[in-house]
Amino acid sequence: MNPDTSVLTKIDRWVEAGWLSQLNRAFARFLRELEPNADDALLWAGALVSHQLDRGEVYLDLKSLSQQPGLTLAIPSDEDWTSRSESAKAELAALKTLPLSQWQSDLQKSKLVSTGEGNTPLVLDGSRLYLRRYWQYQQTLDRCIQDRLAPARLDLPETLLEQIDALFPGRPEQPQPDWQKIACVLALRSRFAIITGGPGTGKTTTLTKLLALLIQLVEVESPGARKPNILLAAPTGKASARVSESIANALKQLNVDDNIKESIPKKAGTLHRLLGSRPDSRRFKHNRHNPLAADIVIVDEASMIHLEMMASLLEALPDNAQLILLGDKDQLASVEAGSVMGDLCRDAENAAYDNDARAWIEKYSGERLPPSAAPGTHINQQTVMLRYSHRFGEHSGIGRLARAVNAGDSIQAQAILNDTARFKDLLPATAADYLRLRTRPEPDAADALLKKLVTANAGFNAEGKPNPGQGYGYYLDAIRNRPAGDPASYNDWAERVLAAFDAFQVLCALRRGRWGVEEMNRRIEAWLFPKLASGLWYEGRPVMITRNDYNLSLMNGDIGIALYDHTGKRRVAFPADDPLAETRIRWLSPMRLPDAETAFAITVHKSQGSEFNHVVLALPETRSPVLTRELIYTGITRAKENFTLLESREGVFDQAVKARMKNPVDSG
Repeated sequence: MNPDTSVLTKIDRWVEAGWLSQLNRAFARFLRELEPNADDALLWAGALVSHQLDRGEVYLDLKSLSQQPGLTLAIPSDEDWTSRSESAKAELAALKTLPLSQWQSDLQKSKLVSTGEGNTPLVLDGSRLYLRRYWQYQQTLDRCIQDRLAPARLDLPETLLEQIDALFPGRPEQPQPDWQKIACVLALRSRFAIITGGPGTGKTTTLTKLLALLIQLVEVESPGARKPNILLAAPTGKASARVSESIANALKQLNVDDNIKESIPKKAGTLHRLLGSRPDSRRFKHNRHNPLAADIVIVDEASMIHLEMMASLLEALPDNAQLILLGDKDQLASVEAGSVMGDLCRDAENAAYDNDARAWIEKYSGERLPPSAAPGTHINQQTVMLRYSHRFGEHSGIGRLARAVNAGDSIQAQAILNDTARFKDLLPATAADYLRLRTRPEPDAADALLKKLVTANAGFNAEGKPNPGQGYGYYLDAIRNRPAGDPASYNDWAERVLAAFDAFQVLCALRRGRWGVEEMNRRIEAWLFPKLASGLWYEGRPVMITRNDYNLSLMNGDIGIALYDHTGKRRVAFPADDPLAETRIRWLSPMRLPDAETAFAITVHKSQGSEFNHVVLALPETRSPVLTRELIYTGITRAKENFTLLESREGVFDQAVKARMKNPVDSG
C-alpha cells in the first residue's frame, strides 16, 4: 500500500468504486477518533468488518482475506472493473501481500482490539475479527446450545414405545430408515433438537407427532402434572400462518387421543411477538432476567433466523425448557448477519452420530442406521435430516433441479432444464419460446416470455385446481367474478382471490435494475392493467407488508389484495391471522396499513415461508454477490407444481449455482 496516502483516502477510493459504503468509512473514522495513532491495518480492518456485516457475514476472515481478498469481500472480478478506480484495484492487490500473521500482530497492538471479554469495539478470535456485539451473540449461542445438549433422560418408558410404534407403523414402500421416526426419538433425548429437510419431507407432520409424544411423556413421567406449556413461532407472519395451517391439517391425520390433540398448539406467532419486541429498540421484553413462560418452544422456518435473533431467543428460554428448530438448512439465510441454521446443521446429511446417540436411536426407534464416518459435532448428535420428499418424486424436474443446484452441479442442472421432453413441470405453456430463450438468452426475449407467462390463464383441471403454467390472468378472472350479495359472499370471494394470487409468483434476486423487484412490478402492472389511471390503490393491487404492526396483527411479509368490499368501499383483504377463525378475511382500510409495496414480483428472500403453484425465477443480466446457489435453490423450492427459469444473459445461472453464500459462523 502507498505509505504517502492516508488510509481514509484509500478507503474513499473504494467507496467511489462501489466496493465499500459510507457507513463502512464512517466506522473507520470512528476508530481513528478513538485511537488517533491507529495503525493503518486497524482502520482497514474496521472498514472491512463493517462491509462484511453489510453482506450478512458475522466476522471478517483474515486468513481468507490474505489469500483471496476479492472473493472474501465479494468484489467483482476483473472483467467488471472497466469503470473502477485504478488506485482501488491496486489497493485490493496490496491486501494479498499482507500475511495473516501481520494482520494479527498489527491488530493486537491496538487498545481497540481484544481477544475476548472486555469492552473493546473489536474482538480478534484467532483469524476472525468480530464487532464486539456479534462476538457476544456468538458466545451466547454457543453457551446456551451446549447447556441443552446433555441428555435430559437416560431411557424412555415402555408405554411411550407403544405410542411411537403406533404413530409410525411403517409401510413397505417407505424408504428405510424412517428418518421421521428417528427425528422424534432423538428429540426425546435432550432439551435441544433440530429437524431439517427439504420441501415435502414431512417436517410439520414429524413435529406434530413429536409434540404428541412429548405431551404423553410428561403424563407418564409426572402423573397429575399440568400440561406442558408449548409455544410455536416462526420468523415472519407469512411463515407463522403457514405452520399454523399445516399443523391443523396434520392433526386431522394424527392417531392419538383427543385430549392430547387438544394440548397441541394450533396457532403460531412471530418471534418478535413471542419475545415481546419493544418499539424503536433492539431489545425484547423477554430475556435472561424475564424468561418466557414455556416448557417447549418450537420455531419453524429457522433458516430465516439471524444470529442476533437466535441469541435473543436462547437467552429468553427458561433453563429447563426444550427448544426444537425446524427448517431447510439449504435455504437462504436471513438478510441480516449469520446463517445460523445452515451452520448448526453442517454435515447433517452424514448422520454422523456417536455410539451413545446411535444406541439410543436404534433402541427406541427400531431403525437401523447406515454406516457413517467419524462422529460429528455435539450438535450433530441432536440433528436429524429428513430425506424422502413426498412432494417431489424421482420423476419431478423441480426436485431433481433443486438437488443439482444444492450440490453445486451446474452441468447437471443445465441438463435437467434442457430435458424438456422428460420434465414437464419445468416448462410453462409457451414451451417453444422458452426453448428459444434457453438457446440464446437475451433480455428482450426473456421479457417477451415473461409477459406471456404473467398474462396467461390456463384455467382449471378436472379437480378444480389451477393448471400448470398458470399466470396472473387467472387471478384477474377471479377478481372479475365479483359476487352480488352479503358480506359472507364477499368473504368467500376474497378468499378465492387470495388463493388465485398464490397460484403464480414472480421472484427476483435483486430489488433494483431491469430484473429487480421495483422495475418488474412496474412492467407487470402495465401488462395487466394497461388502462390504469394514476393512484396506488387500484383494485387488484397485491401488497406485501414490510413492517410489523402488532395493533393490526400484520407482519412483515403478509400479503393482501386491494378490493372493493360489499359496501363499495376500497379495502385491502388479508387472510385472518388465525387460520382456524370463523371469519377468514380481514378488510382493512389502505390508510391504516404500515409500510407496504406492490407484490406481483417479490424477492426470493421475501418468498421464504411461502409456496406457489407456479414460480418464475427471473435472474438479472449481470452477476451479483447475492446470486448464490442458496438463492437459486430457495427460489426453485417455492414452486409446488411448475417452475420457470428466466435467464436473460447466458452464464448467470451457471455462475450462481457455483457460488456459495456466506462464511459460516462458529457453531460448536
